[in-house]
Amino acid sequence: MKRPLFARLLSTTVLLCGLPLAQLAGGSDPLRFALVAKQADQRFFVEAGEGCAEAARAQGDTCLLLGPSGSSHFRLQNQALEQAIDRGLDGIALSVTHSKWLAEHALKGLGKTPLITFDSDLGPAERYLRRGYVGLDNLAFGRHLGWLAQRFRPHGGRLCILSASPQDTNLQERLKGVRQQLRGVLTAHYEAADRLAGESGWRESRRCPLFNAKDQQSVLLQLTTLLNSGQVDTIISLGSWPTQQADEFRRQLGPLLAELDARGARPVIVIGTPTPNSAQLSLLEEGLVQAYLGVESREIGRQSYSMMKRLAQGIDVPEEVLVDSRVYLPEAPSHGTAEP
Repeated sequence: MKRPLFARLLSTTVLLCGLPLAQLAGGSDPLRFALVAKQADQRFFVEAGEGCAEAARAQGDTCLLLGPSGSSHFRLQNQALEQAIDRGLDGIALSVTHSKWLAEHALKGLGKTPLITFDSDLGPAERYLRRGYVGLDNLAFGRHLGWLAQRFRPHGGRLCILSASPQDTNLQERLKGVRQQLRGVLTAHYEAADRLAGESGWRESRRCPLFNAKDQQSVLLQLTTLLNSGQVDTIISLGSWPTQQADEFRRQLGPLLAELDARGARPVIVIGTPTPNSAQLSLLEEGLVQAYLGVESREIGRQSYSMMKRLAQGIDVPEEVLVDSRVYLPEAPSHGTAEP
């Protein structure tokens, strides 16, 4: 089947501005590293942990995945971070929940352990505590999500943005990026809290953003209520929470989305996610989701290991290693980073 024009325009080469993983010189003693996740059983962090462990194993080292399970909260992550520091590891990579809280608590005991951040960086005031960052340019990722929404709603729409916690630094950057893109003002003039109020045809529901604490059942209930209200026609999810279990998304929202479609009121749903699996991609083909913006989670894990390894060896590292994203649309996956 012939791919639509804008899907072809999105088909550009993925660039991974990373560090080489092979040929890392080092001593014979194995080194021990850890990723400290926001939520260790969430798929993004599981895959990042697998990437880090695979890269470490290839060099005779180890990389652990640590963090709270079942729910994400900065106090729980702080406990996991304290435990990681007590292990005397050769390096820690942290995905930040609440930057100021962690800096005032667990990170006070960091000592000489090299710290980097991945996925979610420390805030500007606390950034001196880490040696480097690996992950997305989260502001650009948010702009890209907004740009995808514009492809389906070129004249604007009634928007709701889904997030997890107002403390997560990466999600705040994504939120700001979405609003910048849809507002058409790519400057720091507006704060992240400044909601869209009709600029360029975009208006946010008074109920939004919706914060769901990374629980799929909560976000699906929120979406059901929101779509039944008729207040929105565009949903942008900053993370994968709605479709973590694709079958559950289909079961709970499928009938409602079909009803809206029959009335000519199908909403546009754009979701940021780790590389979507086959079940999630099926939602695209069924028209239940209009686009994914995928994150190369395993590559983030591999590059985190590479940066920690170099720091442990006394080798300089760049301040940032950015890993790109991929766009997925119906009919065929489209790879690339076409600029919004």
